[in-house]
Parts: sequence; structure tokens; C-alpha cells
Amino acid sequence: MTLKYAYFPGCVAQGACRELYQSTAALTKALGIELIELKKASCCGSGTFKEESHLLEDTVNARNIALAEELNLPLLTHCSTCQGVIGHVDERLKESQQTNPAYLEQINGLLKKESCSPYRGSTQVKHLLWALVGDYGLQALQERVTHKLSNLRCAAFYGCYLLRSQKSIPFDDPFRPESMENVFRAIGATPIYYRGRTQCCGWPLSSYATDQSFKMAGAHIQEAIEAGADCIVTPCPLCHLNLDSRQPEVEKVIERKLGLPVLHLPQLVALALGIEPKQLGLDRHIVSTRPVLEKLGF
Repeated sequence: MTLKYAYFPGCVAQGACRELYQSTAALTKALGIELIELKKASCCGSGTFKEESHLLEDTVNARNIALAEELNLPLLTHCSTCQGVIGHVDERLKESQQTNPAYLEQINGLLKKESCSPYRGSTQVKHLLWALVGDYGLQALQERVTHKLSNLRCAAFYGCYLLRSQKSIPFDDPFRPESMENVFRAIGATPIYYRGRTQCCGWPLSSYATDQSFKMAGAHIQEAIEAGADCIVTPCPLCHLNLDSRQPEVEKVIERKLGLPVLHLPQLVALALGIEPKQLGLDRHIVSTRPVLEKLGF
């Protein structure tokens, strides 16, 4: 049976991290996963809407979820922040169906005013990582590998939202996660463990406490280097921005050269399927991915 999802690409993958959008398309096509992009979806708010109003965050994202419900499909995102925000809203609204139905009626009343479908709580919000591990399956993924990533040492960077924004997460332990490392093993890479892999990248601080943000990012990158990593792999484009796009600025703040490539999760998996680097936007990164590609024989 073909896996099929209502695809919520989010903002960053359609702008600053266009390579994430590109590599997700290449990977899912190669795996035979069908994505129906939610063209009418809006920004999840990246956790900022609730600073103004929980009702605002809940209503905007109830609408996003309702778009997937119209298709009778789970909502798939490749952004940990989107997963955290939309997943938490979905969790909260499903609870409201039992404990506070008047609140859900208020939200659906606002959606009705905008001629939007109501939130029904009939679907799931699922990150690409969960789809690979839980729906596609690690064994099936391993069987699709044509370019085993032997000797590539990968350091996962989970970030905050994927692990800690919801009361429960599928297929993993929020305190001792292994899902990314299990994906690495399935495609032939070697997982590297280090202290910062489940911590914040510093992105939320970057607009008002830039030095502190860059020191956080720098500490994580240094730890990964010292642990022997050839690259960091992240399931979050906002983490990617702070760890890759701003790595030259991070180096200035911590006064140390780093130069560690940072890959998006679908880029790494797609390489193991033999997809050419140009198709994955690996030439768009600020920190060159050439050392990784050379090690893999691309």
C-alpha cells in the first residue's frame, strides 16, 4: 500500500532552507510516498502566536489540521518546530473535545466565519522522521539502500520541539531518543553521541541575545567535532539555520574554526538511496558538504 500524506512544508523550507523542500520531494518520490501539498496552509507561528494569544495559535493551526482532515490524511511535516507547534495544538484540541467542548466550539465558530472547515480531531500530525521509522519502517528503508553510508559518522541534533513540545511522542523516548540514530544505522552510517544532541540550538535567542545564541550553537558543534562526527544531521530547518547558515558568525563569537557540515535528515537518507547531491540542494549550504560527499564517493 502506498503511503500518502497531507504535506505541510512550512515556511523555512520554502525560503531560507529551500534545499529541505527539494530533498524531501526527492526522498519521498524515491520511496514511493505520495505527498499532497497543503497549498492553503498558513504558518504555524513557530511558537510566537501563543505569546499574543493561545486562541490565535490554536485557531490558525486547527485550520491547518482541518485541511488535512478534508483529505482524510495524516498531516506530514519535515520541520521539528512545525511538528511541535501543530502537534501540541492537535493534542490540546483533542483533549478539549472531552474537557472543554465550548472552547473547541469557539475555535470552529471562528473558522466558520472564514468559510473554513471545522476541526474534527480525526487525524494525526506526523514528522517525516516518525513516518520513516513508524510507517515506512527501518527494515524496508534498509532494503532500499543502494549507496551504503559506510564509515560516515553522523551526529544527530534533535533540538527542542520534536522531543519536548507534546505530552507523548511516537517511536521514541524524549529523554533518551534513538530514532535518528536507528535511521543512521539502517542506511549504514555510524551514530555519534554527544551531550548537546537533545538541547536547544539557540535559534529562539538569536534575535535578542545573539552572542548567547551563537555560544550555544558553537558548544554543540564543538562537542560533535570532539566526539568524532563527520557531520551533524537535524530534522529541523531552524536548527539548521543556526548550526549551518550562521556557523561563520558562530566561529567569530567563540573564536574558533569549526567547519562541520550540517545536513537535513532527508538529504542524508536520500544520499543512501543513491540520489545525486545536486538533486538534494547540497550545494546550497553555507558550510561546504564536500568533505561528506567525498567520503561517500560522490
